[in-house]
Parts: sequence; structure tokens; C-alpha cells
Amino acid sequence: MTIQFYKYQGTGNDFVLIDNRTLKFPKNDANLVKMLCDRKFGIGADGLIAIENDDVSDFRMVYFNADGKEGSLCGNGGRCAVAFANFLGIIGNKTAFLSVRGTHDATIDGGQVSLHMPDVPEIREKKEYLFLDTGSPHHVQVVNGLKDFKVFQEGKKLRYGLYGANGSNINFVEPLSDKAFAVRTYERGVENETLSCGTGVTAVALAMHNSGRTKANVVDIETPGGKLRVKFEQTQEGYNEIYLTGPATQVFKGEIEC
Repeated sequence: MTIQFYKYQGTGNDFVLIDNRTLKFPKNDANLVKMLCDRKFGIGADGLIAIENDDVSDFRMVYFNADGKEGSLCGNGGRCAVAFANFLGIIGNKTAFLSVRGTHDATIDGGQVSLHMPDVPEIREKKEYLFLDTGSPHHVQVVNGLKDFKVFQEGKKLRYGLYGANGSNINFVEPLSDKAFAVRTYERGVENETLSCGTGVTAVALAMHNSGRTKANVVDIETPGGKLRVKFEQTQEGYNEIYLTGPATQVFKGEIEC
């Protein structure tokens, strides 16, 4: 079987993109998805995204983690899916598409993709960390010396030890200013540190606001792979009108024999 694919990245968070509007790609073959994402034996990516037709919205985004299992919402993946749909001519500069978490609005402006993220009604604040769900579960913890912090070792320990088999993504944060923060993330499903995580960046911005570390409702986040911006509103019901904005770039396209 010959599979045509495209490779996209959003601040270093990279994905294999498949145009699956014909439904010919065997997306339920977890071993195949895992192989395609493998950096030694396949294409190499943090995840795989299939774009499919949808009866109501412009398209359906189906996301798989690098371990081959269907994942929860991926923010950077969603932004890359929007850029890919635009490349395919499915959408213009505005869209409404379907993910596992429902319908999302998004816009494209000069290479920057802005994605409307799910509302966050609750943030649990503990002594040393915060926990919230921004489409995927996220642990947010402020640390000193983020550059030299052992993200893989400490992230893996918390991912399993604190959150059990289902786990959580783990974000380690260091303030840069009163409205900017640096973050490094251990992602479940990838089971390693990634250069960027869109739902994680969103979680960090909201957690820093909720804990009083920033009063801004537009927060800049610096990841190892680049910069993202999160805009939001706070209400009595939590946080809404949450937008994740940053670049989404096609890296290359190709074919692979499987």
C-alpha cells in the first residue's frame, strides 16, 4: 500500500497529515499509525491527523498520538489541520471543523492560525501545582531553572505516579514577565518531552491567570519550538473565548510504502 502524506509543524510540534476524504487510509490500524510516527522506521512525528468529510462542519479532524491510539484534542495539531485544509482547498481563511471535543472555529491570517479552544469551567489548584482540562488533561507546575530542568524524568514520574494509567500531560513553567511564561511539556501518548504542546500552552496561560501570576488576558508563551499566544475571557463560569494563535507550516510531502 502506498500512502501519500504531508508533514506539518506548529512551533516544533510535528504531525503526519493524511487526506482521508475517501476513507481509504486504514486509520484504525494502530500499528500502522505508530510506525508512520516512528522517527527511525517511519516518517517521524508527534502524532498523525486524518482529514475527513463531515456532514455539518467543513471537515472532521481525527487525531492519533504517536503510540497509535486515538487521542484527545491537540491544539497545535488542530492548527496544522486548519492549515492543511486550507492547502487542500477545503476552506478559505475561516472555518468551523469537528474534532473529538466538538466543533471549533478557526481563522488564518498571514501564516498565523488562531484556534478557538474549548471552555474551561474548572481549575483545581493544589499547593505545588494546578490541574485543568483544555481538551486534554494538564498538570501545570512552576519551577526554577527551567532550561536545565529534568523534564523527561520528572514528567514521566508525575504522568504515571500522580495520575495513574490514563495519565496527564505535565507542564513545567517559569515566568518571564508579568504576561509571558516559558514552558516545557512532557506529553502522554508521545511519552517524551515535545518541543511544543498547544493544549499545554493554553493550560499554562489559564493556570497562571487563575493563580494570580498574571492579570493579562493575552498571554505569550515561549516553548522550545517557538512562541504562541493565548487570549481568553474569565467569567463566573470559568474561562471561555479561549484562542490559541501561532504558526502552522507545511514542511514536506511524500509517499511511503507500507
